[in-house]
Parts: sequence; structure tokens; C-alpha cells
Amino acid sequence: MKKTILLLITAFLISMNISAQEGTPSVKIFSNFNYDMSAEEGEQEFKEFELKRAYLGYSYNIDEKFSTKITFDVGSNSSGSAYTAFLKIAALKWSASENLNLNFGMVGTKNFKFMEKAWGRRYIAKSAQDKYKWANSADLGLTADYKISDNIIIDAQVLNGEGYKKTQASNGLFRGGLGITYKIGNISLRANQDISPRSSYDDSSASQTITTAAIAYSTENLTIGAEQNIMQNAGSVLDSEKQLMSVYGAYNIAEKTKVFARYDDASETTQAGSYSVYGIERKMTKGVTIALNMQTWTDAPEDSEAENTLFLNLEYKF
Repeated sequence: MKKTILLLITAFLISMNISAQEGTPSVKIFSNFNYDMSAEEGEQEFKEFELKRAYLGYSYNIDEKFSTKITFDVGSNSSGSAYTAFLKIAALKWSASENLNLNFGMVGTKNFKFMEKAWGRRYIAKSAQDKYKWANSADLGLTADYKISDNIIIDAQVLNGEGYKKTQASNGLFRGGLGITYKIGNISLRANQDISPRSSYDDSSASQTITTAAIAYSTENLTIGAEQNIMQNAGSVLDSEKQLMSVYGAYNIAEKTKVFARYDDASETTQAGSYSVYGIERKMTKGVTIALNMQTWTDAPEDSEAENTLFLNLEYKF
């Protein structure tokens, strides 16, 4: 009951546009209907309506250099509750100069923002590193972005490394990252390395690193992209390696209507398999998007039987 009351109060407060402060409230909701197409003969097909996620946010410009943002993530958790509010973002942004921005507090991480933006369909499927739990979307720490030129931006982050649903581990080891994004014309390139220090120093341990290379090409009607991730010393185990690859694209077939597809090769990850999604998306009005799509998961090895699920996804935001 206390959680319900807190959630209601939070939703009420952030939905108020207090003119004296000139802040901006925001709400984003992901829901879907899904139908299992892989049921064997004689079995009951599984089907359900889901509300996967709701983001409740509020942002405020303190002055020309300082701004702040708070976001609550309402969704499921490991304890079994279907809807629990987590503090996802609680950050102070300092525009230190025309080229340098710093974010402190519970901040959005840099690990997969490039793909998340280029893929653009978080309401249908998380980006690769997020989906297979290689990194967290938010964490406590500090991030920095420096604009070298109109085409080149470098970024860095120092984080607790536990994500926004946990506090810092007792070992107090920070997770760090450094990346560079280069844009030329319609092409954007991204290289990034993420480092998680080891907690022990025996002969079988080493710091875990994730190296990412990504590319995206975008025009008015077409977007295509690819990302390759290599995790070395996975779980801080020396010479243990995992790989994760994702390719995706979308094409405008009519005004406000797109077809899209994506394929992930996660055969060399803990989950070990491949994922694909293809479908059609329609922007119904400002802030409302709907997509009919087929999602398929195939366990490794590739000759395993595929699990096919038909989805009708909906995103609405204001």
C-alpha cells in the first residue's frame, strides 16, 4: 500500500507544470499484446496483454549552465511485484562550456545509447547490450561529453557499476568507460571501451573489458546500422571471451509508416542464441506509435526449434 501511495504522489507531482518553476513533466509508457505462435499441437497457445514499462519524469532548467532531471522507472522486479517504482535518473547537468557537459548523480550511461538512438524502438525491444544484460542503462556516477568539433564528440564515465536498482557493492570498485563518436554526412561511427576492475588478483583473474564498434547510416527514408561487442575476461575470468552482434534497419514505405527488422547473434553470450524481429510501424499521432511484429528466439545451436511470438506493441508519451 505504501508503494502504491508513493507512486500516486510521484505521478501527481511530476505531472504538474508549475509555472513558477517552468519545469517540464514527461510520461512514456510501453504496452503490448503478444501471442505465442510456437505451441505444439494439442497445447494451449499462450497470449497476454502486458504493460511493460512506464517512465515518469520531470526536468527543470536552474539557470543557463545548470539543469536537473528526475525519472522514475515503473516496471517488474526480481522480488515478484509486477509494478514497482525505481529511481532511474536523478541527475544534475552542468554545461561547463560551449563544448563540455558534465552529469552527476543517478545518470544515464553511455554503453548502448548510440544503438538505442539509431535502432529507435526501445518500446519493442531493448538494444543489444541492454537486452543481454552486458551493461546498465543508468547508474550512480559521473559522465562527461566533450565536443571536439562539429563531427567529433568524446565521452567518459565513472560509475558504481551496479546499476540503478542496487547500491555500490562492498568492494567499492568503479566501472569506467571511454568512447568517441564521429559523424560525417549521413554516417555515424562509434567506438567505446568499458572496463570493470577485478576484485581479486589471483592468476586466473583479470579486469573485464567490453569493446564496442558501431555504425549507423540514416537518410530521410532509410536507417541501417550494426554493432559488434566483444567482452574479454568475462566475469573477470582470465581469457574468457563473449561476443554479441546486432544489425538492424527501417524504411519509410508511406507517410508515418515504416517497415523494420533486426537480427542479434548472441550465440557467444550467457543466453546463447539468436534473436530476430521484423514488422511494420505506424505513427498514429504525435506521441502515439503502434507496431505489429514477429519476434523469434532460437537457442544455440542454430538447428534448435525457434520460438515465435506475434506482438502488437504500443508506445504513448507526452
